[in-house]
Amino acid sequence: MPPAALAFVALAGLVAGIVDAIAGGGGLVTMPALLALGLPPAIAISTNKGQAVFGAAASFVSYWRRDGIDRPRAPVGFLAGLVGSCLGAALLLTMRPEPLKPVVITLLVVAAVIVALRGNVTPRLERVAHPMLWLGCIALALGAYDGFFGPGVGSLLIVAFTLVFGDTLTRASGNAKVVNLASNVAAFAIFAYKRTILWHVALPMAGANAAGAFIGARLALARGDRLVRVVVIVVVLAIVAKLVVDYAHGP
Repeated sequence: MPPAALAFVALAGLVAGIVDAIAGGGGLVTMPALLALGLPPAIAISTNKGQAVFGAAASFVSYWRRDGIDRPRAPVGFLAGLVGSCLGAALLLTMRPEPLKPVVITLLVVAAVIVALRGNVTPRLERVAHPMLWLGCIALALGAYDGFFGPGVGSLLIVAFTLVFGDTLTRASGNAKVVNLASNVAAFAIFAYKRTILWHVALPMAGANAAGAFIGARLALARGDRLVRVVVIVVVLAIVAKLVVDYAHGP
């Protein structure tokens, strides 16, 4: 592959890492870049997961080190997200994800409205009855969605955590990285086992994605809810627009 093409996808990985660390949705940047290289969709999806897992790990580490994650919740969120992603990937092998698109478009529009209207709140995990059960259900369901289909899962996790646990948007973004890392690890393991990842493309993207993730996490933690709110809304609207266009053009 020409050096210019690798530089192009590495730049896409850098931008995607920044976006993903703040609000999710980095695949909006990397998937079109990979498809622009002429890769078959299945190989592009596999390679994208091959690089995205490194950015997800870097983002998780950044939030963890800067105390941006509720640590007692992390093990439950990770395990449930991991199991959910495996279940979603298995389901994907038996049916097509296209029927989900109208439902996801609606959910993402609702999510954007909630994020736009919701003010800053103080975390209040103690007010939720059976918080770990709630967390397990959310992580399992959205982990399965990510393994099966995926667009907007980071934004949906952020909204779910603000509504159910009262997390601030910045805190919810950090807690979402736990589930996101788990779902990426599961998909990465499956695609690596099947040898469908183009490593000579994925590795340069992975390095750039990890660097972008560190930058994005620090921006989110330093700038707080206002930055997260703006990026979440922009990313969600971009995902909605892409899904609407894809749905209008048919399968």
